[in-house]
Amino acid sequence: MDDMDFPTPDASVESVTASELKARVDAGEAVTLLDTRMGSDYEEWRIDGENVESVNVPYFEFLDEEIDEDVLAKIPDDHEVTVLCAKGGASEFVAGALKDRGYDVNHLEEGMNGWARIYEAVEVGRYEGSGTLLQYQRPSSGCLGYLVYDDDEAAVIDPLRAFTDRYLEDADELGVDLTYAIDTHVHADHISGVRNLAEEGVEGVVPEAAVDRGVAYADELTLAEDGDEFQVGDVTIETIYTPGHTSGMTSYLIDGELLATGDTLFVESVARPDLEEGAEGAEDAARQLHETLQERILSLPDETLIGGAHFSDAAVPAADGTYTAPIGELREKMAALTMDEDEFVELILSDMPPRPANHEAIIATNLGQQETDDEEAFELELGPNNCAASKDSLADD
Repeated sequence: MDDMDFPTPDASVESVTASELKARVDAGEAVTLLDTRMGSDYEEWRIDGENVESVNVPYFEFLDEEIDEDVLAKIPDDHEVTVLCAKGGASEFVAGALKDRGYDVNHLEEGMNGWARIYEAVEVGRYEGSGTLLQYQRPSSGCLGYLVYDDDEAAVIDPLRAFTDRYLEDADELGVDLTYAIDTHVHADHISGVRNLAEEGVEGVVPEAAVDRGVAYADELTLAEDGDEFQVGDVTIETIYTPGHTSGMTSYLIDGELLATGDTLFVESVARPDLEEGAEGAEDAARQLHETLQERILSLPDETLIGGAHFSDAAVPAADGTYTAPIGELREKMAALTMDEDEFVELILSDMPPRPANHEAIIATNLGQQETDDEEAFELELGPNNCAASKDSLADD
């Protein structure tokens, strides 16, 4: 919708940045949003929160000089409303039309595209290993990544291509060299930043087990095999093969304290098993996932922290603001982790959400089989991740 040329509104409309809006939501302020995207886009992906009231009225309802009274009746007129769209053009026009009619409104700069550029780094407070561990959080899609640094070295796990410069800038500000850029698997929901960082002189690492999927650039990067270790100052990062979500899925144990599980285990759910072989291969993958969870992850000490590559709206952050939890706590709260194989498989296959949007093009890009420029890559990964086996939390079930 924002490719249209919208006239500049007569009324002066104030704007808010995505960071400003996020700060208000995080502070617990009551926020009312008028989302003017099409209903299908709104249903798939929107800004939510306990203190967020969201109303969807597509922008075309505001194009006529006389706006239908039934449309206006949907919009609160007794407090401030932030209008948003995909890129910021339609929302400014709609906000102007509403302001002309006496509404207290502003609009979100760059719309949902701006929201998708929010990327926050939060220190993992319960991490007791060497160095410092940060969790990167992208609220628009629920993507998580990790930066561990010690002495003058650092490693990033599951970096996003859209934030390649961010990792380098963060390392520079911390006074460390970004030594490794590591992927847990061939992602289906976002474009990996490992190759881009490798072009900047960082050692790129991908799982050796993922190469058989058709990784076209494997000879340009380091291949991580089960048991391999990478050193960052005094921090040891151990490679642990954890198939199930995909055949190449690999986790990384950071100094024996936190297991970066990719899409194997999350704080609120477990991996979906159908993104590599489709529905036909989902049952076999689910059985493999059960074996991985029982023998390779849940066998670790109970105090080991789990940090996935994603979180959903159903996830609850820990006291330190990160989406991490000890294995022992997850075992107590998530019945799926104590089920036998058949019961587990039945549960995992019973109610999987829709596959991530554009997942086939994203996978092809991450395999190096399709060239995608930066703008197209950013557009491909907009929306929810949907890499868990359930839309709702499996914790406390």
